[in-house]
Amino acid sequence: MRLRSAPLILALSLLSALPARGDNRLPDIGTAGVSAMSVEREVRFGEAFSRFARANQPVVDDPVLNEYITDLGLRLLSQADSVRFPFRFLLIRDDSINASAFLGGVVQLHTGLFLYAENESELASVMAHEITHVTQRHIARYLESQSRSTPLTIAGLVGSVALAVVNPQAGMAALQTTLGLRMQSAINYTRDNEFEADRLGLRLLHNAGFDPNAMASFFQKLSDKYQFASTPPQMLLTHPLPASRIAEARTRAAEYRVPPLAPSLNFQLAKARIMVRLQQAGTQELHKYFEQEVAGKGSWLPDAARYGQALGLMAINRPEAARPLLEQVARTHGDNLFVLDALTDLDNAEGRHDAAIRRLEQARKRLPDNRVVVVNLADTLLQAGRHQDAASLLDGYARRHGDNALAWELLAQALRPLGDESAFRQAQAELAALEGRFEVAVQQMELAATLSQNAMQRARLGARLEQLRQQQQEWEALRN
Repeated sequence: MRLRSAPLILALSLLSALPARGDNRLPDIGTAGVSAMSVEREVRFGEAFSRFARANQPVVDDPVLNEYITDLGLRLLSQADSVRFPFRFLLIRDDSINASAFLGGVVQLHTGLFLYAENESELASVMAHEITHVTQRHIARYLESQSRSTPLTIAGLVGSVALAVVNPQAGMAALQTTLGLRMQSAINYTRDNEFEADRLGLRLLHNAGFDPNAMASFFQKLSDKYQFASTPPQMLLTHPLPASRIAEARTRAAEYRVPPLAPSLNFQLAKARIMVRLQQAGTQELHKYFEQEVAGKGSWLPDAARYGQALGLMAINRPEAARPLLEQVARTHGDNLFVLDALTDLDNAEGRHDAAIRRLEQARKRLPDNRVVVVNLADTLLQAGRHQDAASLLDGYARRHGDNALAWELLAQALRPLGDESAFRQAQAELAALEGRFEVAVQQMELAATLSQNAMQRARLGARLEQLRQQQQEWEALRN
C-alpha cells in the first residue's frame, strides 16, 4: 500500500522504464500539467505503468492465480461507486506483506498477502482499501493539492523520489531536503486518505458479501506482530496503523450485520499454490505440512489441503504420489480451474499429453474463451509437439486478449518452428509492447510487415505498426 505520497506513485510509474538502477542521474519528467490530472490522463498513466511494471517487477504470469485475483477484484468493484477506469490487478512475487494502488486503476498485490491472510475476507479487505484509493482518485487529488506549491518544489519532490528508486540512500537525503516543512501537510493529507479508504473500503467489503470485521482483524494482527520489530514490513512503513485507525475500523464493522461465512475453497487453493510454487524459501517439506492438514490437524479444508499436498509432491518430482490426491479432489471439484490446471501439469509431467488435451477440450466446450483453459491447452499442445494446433488456438485468442503476455509468449514459441517468420515477429512485437519496450516492438513489427507475403496482412501489420509508434510517442510525452 505505497500511498505515503502521490508523487512517489507517479515517479515509480514513470521510472520503471529506466534501464540503469545504479545511475544517479534524475530523469527529466517536467512539471507541466501536474495539477491537471484528468481521468483520461490518469488512465494513460495506468496503462503505461502496467506495461513497465511487467518489465521491471516479478509479475506472476500464472493464469489460474490471475483469474482468481481478477474475479475477486471484480466482485468488489461491482459494489463500488464512480468506477472510471478499467481496473488491472497484478500479482507480484514477493513474500513481503504489501499492496499498492496506482493511477488509472492499477492495483498490485504481493504474494506475501496470501501467506499472511487467514481467510478470503482479510485478503479482500486489503483489495477493497486499494480499490477505494483509486475510485476516490486520492493520487490525483493529492497532485491537485500540491499544485499550490511552486513548480520547483513539485519538480524537486518528484525528482528526489526518482533518485530514491535508483539510489535509496541518496534519494532519502534529497527527499528530506526537498520536502522540508511541507512533510507534515503531506502526512496529514495522506492520513485523511487512509481513513477514507478504510471507511469506504469497509462498506465495499460488506456489500460484496465479505466479513467487514476482517479489516480490523488484519490490521490488529499486523500491529501486534510488528509493534516491537526493528524492521516492520513495507505495508506498515507506508501505511501506519495508529490505534485510532484500528478502533475506527472495528467500530464501523460492528454497524453491519454479518452472516456466518464458510471458508473459501478458492482462497485456500490459491494460498496453497502460492506457498508451494511461489514462496521464496522453505518449500521442500510443504507436502508433509499439508499431509497433517489433510488429517484434520489445522484450519484447512480437506480438499484444499490435498491439493496443497499434491502440489508439494509434484514439486519434489513425485507425480505418482500426487495423482490419487488430485483425483480425489477432482471427484468433487472437477470443474474447478485450480484442479483442472494441476491435473494438466500432472499429466504433462508423466507424458500423458493426450489425456490432458481431452480433458481441456471438454473444459473448453464449457468455457470457450477462458484464459486458464486456453493457456493450459496451448502449453500442452506445445509439449506434445503439436505446434500448428497451438498456433491456431492462440492466434485468435491473443488478438482478442491483447494484454495477455503469456498468450503472446506461447504463440511465439508455437510459431518459431513453423517457419512463419512474419507471424513470429508480430508475436514478439506484441510481447515487447506489453513490457513497454516500444523500440523493440516497433523494430519487430517493421520486420513482420516486411516479411509478410500477403498484401492484406501487410496492410494490417502496417496499421498496427503506426499504433505502436503512436504509443511510443505517447509514452515519451508522459515522461517529458
